[in-house]
This record gives sequence, C-alpha cells and structure tokens, in this order.
Amino acid sequence: MCPGSFDPVTHGHLDIIGRSSHLYDEVVVAVLINKSKASLFSVEERIDMLREVTSEYGNVRVDSFYGLLVDYCRSHEIPVVVKGLRAVSDFDYELQMAQMNHDLAGVETMFMATNPTYSFLSSSLVKEVANFGGDVSGLVPAYVLERLLRRLAERR
Repeated sequence: MCPGSFDPVTHGHLDIIGRSSHLYDEVVVAVLINKSKASLFSVEERIDMLREVTSEYGNVRVDSFYGLLVDYCRSHEIPVVVKGLRAVSDFDYELQMAQMNHDLAGVETMFMATNPTYSFLSSSLVKEVANFGGDVSGLVPAYVLERLLRRLAERR
C-alpha cells in the first residue's frame, strides 16, 4: 500500500508507486480522507487522477480510506506500507509512524528512497508554484497539470 493525500499526484509519487509495482503483486494506492484539511481537489478527483496516471500498471488499484491506516490494512489484508523518503526529516516522522503501525497491527513499513530528481518535490510546493504562475509541467503528469491549472484558474 502507498498511502497519501495526493493533492495533486506528482512525479515523485509516481516514482514510488511505479517502483513498488515492480516489487509486489498488487499495490493499493490509498487516498487519505482528511476532513480537517482543506484540499485543492476532492477525494473523488484525486482518485480519478491517480487511476488515469497509474493505468499503465496492471497491478495498481486506487482506493480511499478514512481513519487509521492500519485499520484499512487489516481489513484488506495488506501487510506492507511503502513510504517514500525525500530527506532525513521525512525519516524522523515516518519512523514513528512505522513503529506505531507495527505495534498496533503488525503492519510493516518499507522505506523507499525517493529518486534524487524528485527529492525536493511535494504537492504543496507544486500548488504554490503553480498558483504564482510558475512552470510545474515537469513535476506532474500532463493530465494532472491540465486539471491543476484549470482548478487554480477557477479559484482566481
């Protein structure tokens, strides 16, 4: 399982998803439903974008979840969570989560080093740069870029 907000999905996310798809028979990409966080895209829109940009992988399934990740993993018999790490600061937080997930439900976490090409990349940064007119075309898939620019134009 590759969990996240994916608001929007970036090439960094796709790097981790694609590499994971070569390691596991099935990869579930799960969009976190976080009602306390204001997102640019609805959960349904993020699922749609993820399905579009992962369609080349025959073993990737997209879903959403609310609540504890380990509850989703347990109910769907998912033994491993894959998390991409960009920097040491990511590791500090993700290690605590991995230890908690293992303690709560025996769910293992595999840390995958992000491709250095995408080590600076985050959805928040993409949205901020795009909002100020910066070129993010190399950071997100074309399908996502089109939807991102349209959404930002709607909000102006």
